[in-house]
Amino acid sequence: MLLTITNTRKPATDLSFLLHKHPNRVQTFDLAFGKAHVFYSIANDEICTANLLLDVDTIGLVRRKDKQTFALEQYVNDRPFVASSFFSVAIASVFRSALNGKCDAKQDVADSKLPLVAEISALQCKQGEVFLRELFEPLGYYVEITQHILDERFTDWGASDYFTIKLSAEIRLADLLSHLYVLIPVLDNKKHYFIDEAEVEKLLRHGEKWLANHPQREAITQRYLKRKNSLIREALSRLIVEENETENEFPQQLDEEILEKPILLNEKRYIAVLKELQTIGAKRVVDVGCGEGRLLKAMFETKNFDEIVGLDVSHRTLEIASERLKIEHLPVHQQDKIKLILGSLTYKDARISNFDAA
Repeated sequence: MLLTITNTRKPATDLSFLLHKHPNRVQTFDLAFGKAHVFYSIANDEICTANLLLDVDTIGLVRRKDKQTFALEQYVNDRPFVASSFFSVAIASVFRSALNGKCDAKQDVADSKLPLVAEISALQCKQGEVFLRELFEPLGYYVEITQHILDERFTDWGASDYFTIKLSAEIRLADLLSHLYVLIPVLDNKKHYFIDEAEVEKLLRHGEKWLANHPQREAITQRYLKRKNSLIREALSRLIVEENETENEFPQQLDEEILEKPILLNEKRYIAVLKELQTIGAKRVVDVGCGEGRLLKAMFETKNFDEIVGLDVSHRTLEIASERLKIEHLPVHQQDKIKLILGSLTYKDARISNFDAA
């Protein structure tokens, strides 16, 4: 399995800073299913190409395989050679900072759109070329696709379900990696790990900026979550809400003119809560079960509260809330005003006592 990423904006070696991988070294990383190798086939001011090569431990996969699996399938399959959900795990593990858009050395470059080309050497798509284009072209990519024949010695056997795909766009590296993180497993019908609620959070996190408006969002969601109906319903319901929300979704002042505008049900609820908090004069407030921080964001933007605390039982959900609120980028005096804590109402918690409202 091979993924290549090429940058042609001078100095092209900025790509190595964004990936946090030295262009003069071959680096190897241990993963649960094998090894990932990162190396550069070319690296100069004009062009820089990084390669992510996965070496899947086929023996280890057989040993971990479900005993109910068809015996021959354990030994005759495409897992070591075809881009699959293994790639998403590798991207998240090896390119974690780049996936999150973080680069202390060159944050301005990480935030910029670059002329990037990504190529995946073997990608299975039983739905064919049209579906591949329907996935990637709405995201702004120029897509080049080569379909492989089953066997060069027996051309009359026809074409296979395997493709080489090249994606070109002016795009942030983090966005490119997020697209690949989500869409490669969409094409993989044998996702190698268990699908649960955590996968919904991953999908929404990495699809936060683009999935809600993608014309194939239902198909992407269904295939990413492997047709687990309850998880699909949850993900789609949250995507529909996010589609209708804007960055400035909460009014700064809760006057009658704003309240008369057409607004979402969730937004109405937030406005009602904020209005009640203002009525009682609450200055120190706890949002119990704060989730991903939408109400916290509303409270923070009104600037009517001295202290805001968000409490939730899920550490991952609090991370998403922190990203939504951009707490790390706030001035110190504003960071002191809002806090996220891990906890549950099941237990008495002194940290949320003596507040005006919860």
